[in-house]
Amino acid sequence: MTPQAQIEEARRLLVEDVRRSNPMATLGAAALAATSAVLLAGVMILGPGVAIDDRPPAVSQPV
Repeated sequence: MTPQAQIEEARRLLVEDVRRSNPMATLGAAALAATSAVLLAGVMILGPGVAIDDRPPAVSQPV
């Protein structure tokens, strides 16, 4: 083999196959991102209005 043929063979072996993306996987990732964005927005909107009172429970006095 000539050096040029060896170089061409090495280049051919080093080049990786290009994988085509799966459109359903892309759609699923976009749906997950959109859902998480909506949930995060809901937490940001509803979060500050929620208050938890840490009062002790009312105990009745014996009569």
